[in-house]
Amino acid sequence: MNISRKKLWTGSGVLLAVLLLVWAFWPQATEVELGAVSRGPFERAVQEDGKTRLRERYVVSTPLTGRVQRLALKQGDTVARDAVLATLWPVMPGLLDERARQEQSERIGAMEAAVRRASANVERAKAALDQAVADLKRSETLAQQGFVSPTQNETGRLTVRLRQKELDSAHQEEDATGHELAQARIAIRTFAQGGTTAQRSWAIKSPVTGKVLKVSQQSESLVQAGTPLLELGDPGDLEVVVDLLTEDAAQVKPGTPATLANWGSPQSLQARVRLVEPAAFTKISALGVEEQRVNVVLDILAPREQWSALGDGYKADVRIVVQTEKDALKVPVSALFPSGARAALYAVEGGRARLHEVEVLARNGSEAWVKSELAPNTPVILFPPSSLRDGERVQALAGK
Repeated sequence: MNISRKKLWTGSGVLLAVLLLVWAFWPQATEVELGAVSRGPFERAVQEDGKTRLRERYVVSTPLTGRVQRLALKQGDTVARDAVLATLWPVMPGLLDERARQEQSERIGAMEAAVRRASANVERAKAALDQAVADLKRSETLAQQGFVSPTQNETGRLTVRLRQKELDSAHQEEDATGHELAQARIAIRTFAQGGTTAQRSWAIKSPVTGKVLKVSQQSESLVQAGTPLLELGDPGDLEVVVDLLTEDAAQVKPGTPATLANWGSPQSLQARVRLVEPAAFTKISALGVEEQRVNVVLDILAPREQWSALGDGYKADVRIVVQTEKDALKVPVSALFPSGARAALYAVEGGRARLHEVEVLARNGSEAWVKSELAPNTPVILFPPSSLRDGERVQALAGK
């Protein structure tokens, strides 16, 4: 009896030891971080730092060589069109030599060319506005018949507003160049003749209504013809310029929607691409690498009241949407890894990791638009370890 009991205890001990060994060496489920397949809108954008700038800047310069009076204006002062900005006393007004006459004639010729360019810009802006108005009327007619969405109508109205703004700017440029040309012609006629000192003083007037952006010549001094005195502009007529890598700029087209963030307010501003400049330039990155970049110019669509605090040269984070899809099958980018010539991920099925190859159609910083047989809400493994194998048992990371 004692022998049987002894054998029983011995057998039980051996069995327990075996069970402990099996438990100790039994493969444990790998803890993994999980995400999920989803379906919905997908958006890809390029992001870069941009800055604001005035659409038009007007440099007021001296029409003739002479002594300019000290300027009373300071940066930020408001001036009206035709307001006197400075007084000039030309040097030897009755004795303009042949070289001075030639230089003045060349300046007048350049101004005449600028006036012709400005007039051509006005005609182009008028044609663009007429086309935008016609497109909007056609869109509104189709919308009444149910063939066009309200969003497309809103886009048409924004286009008309921007084209009107471009026409106003072109008219202002035409007026300013015409004003400068008229002053230069009067100056050369007046000071090519003799006269008293009082008759020889020349009032330099403002070509536009705006604010003083920069004073280049504050003190009284002798200056050459064409010397910049100050810069004028309208702080409310801003645009945004951002330089993009050429591979990103190639995907951006005029009319592409964009947003401006971190410009000094938590509120983002809606914007739209107006121009992608045709020529690139070389820029050295912070890491010392040469990059080919292109300037992209955007119009701010938000009402002026929302960004009245913005000024010339202010920084803004620019986000330009280059691709959208309303109904896309999406997975987290961190779930993907290379698998030969394609991409793959691990889905969790029945507590085990199952390898699936997918076709990546596009990706942004957080999501990838994929083509796959996976269903929405299927769990997928994020940052899969390189040691993970198909069919291996997995469990969600504690606390995830």
